[in-house]
Amino acid sequence: MQAFSPQPYVAKGAPVDPMRQRFQTPAVTSTAPAHPTPQSNARGIALRVAAMACMASLNALVKLCGARGVPLFEVVFFRNALAFVPLGLYIWRTTGWDALRTRRPVGHLTRSAVGLCAMTFGFSAVQHLPLTQATALQFASPLFMTALSALLLAEPVGRHRWGAVAVGFLGVLIMSHPPAGAASLLGVAFGVLGALGNAGAMVAIRQIADTERGATIVFYFTLAGTLLGLAVSLFQWVTPDPMTLLLLVLSGLVGGVGQLLLTEALRRAPVGVIAPFDYTQLLWASLFAFAMWGELPRPTTLAGAAVVTASGLYILHRELQRFRRT
Repeated sequence: MQAFSPQPYVAKGAPVDPMRQRFQTPAVTSTAPAHPTPQSNARGIALRVAAMACMASLNALVKLCGARGVPLFEVVFFRNALAFVPLGLYIWRTTGWDALRTRRPVGHLTRSAVGLCAMTFGFSAVQHLPLTQATALQFASPLFMTALSALLLAEPVGRHRWGAVAVGFLGVLIMSHPPAGAASLLGVAFGVLGALGNAGAMVAIRQIADTERGATIVFYFTLAGTLLGLAVSLFQWVTPDPMTLLLLVLSGLVGGVGQLLLTEALRRAPVGVIAPFDYTQLLWASLFAFAMWGELPRPTTLAGAAVVTASGLYILHRELQRFRRT
């Protein structure tokens, strides 16, 4: 990954900025350059957009595997086990294997448990809903993150951000209505629970990020996902045919690469520059959905996603303002 930028790597063990944790997916975390240049910002944006393409590709692969009869936890197993390939290469080239040392095993267990719930619910939503709708529901995570920060971390949340959270949840309701049958209603529930779990995972990460490296957090999360997926899959294993096996392998590799691209983006540019480009995932999801299933996003999905996106960006704006004042 070194070839992407002339910026020096962050020193081993450098602390992670909690603000940066709030608006990213559970991935390897890192620290952006102190004085980013326009070139590094452009590279950060390009890497973030590429990461969103990977995440949309992962969701499409999960949907394809589910349609081919692969049990959910078997998908979870392959998603995490194969992610060790790019993750291992990244650790070897950057932090070194010393990054696997941890002083917070219980914290990692908590983060992994919450994060795996989020992954399971998120994958379930993808398999029950149109790809664009499942993707749009994931954008509710920053809204839940704001609420959980106030409730669990006792962080001050002013009326502006509470107002943005309320408006954002209206957007979620717009996306959720009207459900076309019980399966869609169940998928919406999975999507909302996945977004809530993702926000909870961010809270758990923030609680250990002061002592734990980003690579350490992701390694133990990936290990927990591999073990959980394997343990459950042993009771319902379905031997995949060659094409399905290829899709499963790709899901792990693409998911792992997506995590690393998120890392590199945060190392190249500040969160305020790249976070808005997270919403390009919906564009990628729409392209994949149309190309693979002939799906077009429903008007309610687009309207609700626009409301949620605006609310998330406003929360990001207020957070960055508060961060600069401290």
